[in-house]
Amino acid sequence: MSTPDRTVAVGRTGGGLPLDVVVGPPEDAIRQALDRLGFPGEPPFTRGVHATMYRGRLWTMRQYAGFGTAEETNVRFKYLLSQGNEGLSVAFDLPTQMGLDSDAPLAHGEVGKVGVAVSTLDDMRTLFRDLPLDRVSTSMTINATAPILLALYAAVAEQASVPRSALLGTVQNDVLKEYIARSTYIYPPKPSLRLALDVIDFCAREIPKWNAISVSGYHIREAGATAVQELAFTLGNGIAYLDGAVARGMDVDAIAPQISFFFNAHVDLFEELAKYRAARRMWARIMADRYGAKRPESLALRFHAQTAGVALTAQQPENNAVRVAISALAAVLGGAQSLHTNSMDEALSLPSERAVRLALRTQQILAHESGVANSVDPAAGSYVLEALTDRLEAEAEKILAEVARRGGMLRAIETGWVQREIADAAYRFQLELERGERVVVGVNAFQEGSGKVPAMRRDPKAETKQVARVKAFREGRDAWKAGRAVQDVAKAAAAEENVMPAILEAVKAGATLGEISDILREVFGVYRPRHDA
Repeated sequence: MSTPDRTVAVGRTGGGLPLDVVVGPPEDAIRQALDRLGFPGEPPFTRGVHATMYRGRLWTMRQYAGFGTAEETNVRFKYLLSQGNEGLSVAFDLPTQMGLDSDAPLAHGEVGKVGVAVSTLDDMRTLFRDLPLDRVSTSMTINATAPILLALYAAVAEQASVPRSALLGTVQNDVLKEYIARSTYIYPPKPSLRLALDVIDFCAREIPKWNAISVSGYHIREAGATAVQELAFTLGNGIAYLDGAVARGMDVDAIAPQISFFFNAHVDLFEELAKYRAARRMWARIMADRYGAKRPESLALRFHAQTAGVALTAQQPENNAVRVAISALAAVLGGAQSLHTNSMDEALSLPSERAVRLALRTQQILAHESGVANSVDPAAGSYVLEALTDRLEAEAEKILAEVARRGGMLRAIETGWVQREIADAAYRFQLELERGERVVVGVNAFQEGSGKVPAMRRDPKAETKQVARVKAFREGRDAWKAGRAVQDVAKAAAAEENVMPAILEAVKAGATLGEISDILREVFGVYRPRHDA
């Protein structure tokens, strides 16, 4: 006997998907539950990557931090750890992201502004001074210069007598999304992809507990993508990296467990929950069917989440604390392995200590008071959620099919198609906002009663101090030794060898981030985006 259809389709999600307001069970509910949902810790991992989820271990609580000099950020790191933070997440300033030393002319005015300035081994040593690198998990948000920052971190650990095999953490290293969403690229896409693969290969052999790449949908969503686009383009980038790794002869089962993902946690609770569930199920199928992965951990999509920065408003900034709490709940119910909660004042300035503490307390209240961590996958079985998960998966599959038709993600990025799709979605969102079809509290509705929060102020002398520090470092090193090591990096790059060993030796010899980036610019060239795409 079939189940009567009680579905009533009326609404839409924040991302524009049709949303069935009333949903009944599917006709073959039991078979679907076993085939498409399964159990936590088992393929297709729809319900989570661990059998006991937070009953066994809570998610890692991270707070993204980095500003001014290494000394200032080191103080913030120690404060966060003292308040119950369990993992560090490093924000680097724009010059560091772009391969410029702090004393470079183009770096003037940007040093330490949106993150911490790191140009030398001494900077990295100071950044992690007195921190237990073999016990603290460190995530570094860095992409074009990811090989250099990872080498600096490994060199600091070596000086502290911490073996590479003990290091825990993640380097973002997802340069493809830079061409899509953030634009902090240096080299053309193909050599950039090659450098990312060098890091993956090196970590598989040398730093086995390190996540060699965090494939990042977060920034794609921040650029204006819908939830479906974030899901599809993120998995598409993951496919591009794995295709490249397989072409180089890497063993999928050796590298897949070191690949993690980074998703946005937006405010539309059920759409975000469905996105995470669909992502796990799709990735398990991709790994099994496309790559023939054999190890269960190769099929399991592990992800970090960060609450949506683009959802924060400068108007009525206290409202952002509520938005962050809802977004964090979505990430936790969705089974995130680690989480960063934004501070309520981030639409105005770098986060203050008070705001950071409240953001961290939000996670701690979710973990210890809300009860959501007491059950494994407590949202499973909701008719609305499961139907929406299927819908997101189906729509994302359509986009992935179009990406494949266009020659894969690298080609789709190079031609500008991905960027145009996201720009169109962002434009539609803005129109809806201006027409009042979409309500953002305090922005286009309920606008009275705007409060003020004290903004953090940076040390105005931070840039001067950092520039002097870099110059002093150069004066105190063996310049000939550093120069020779930089030339060895060029040779490895030109010979298509893995550049990581040469970069590691270069930073240990005193070469700076800017010097290594400059020599790679000479070998690979500099990317100039197409304006006719």
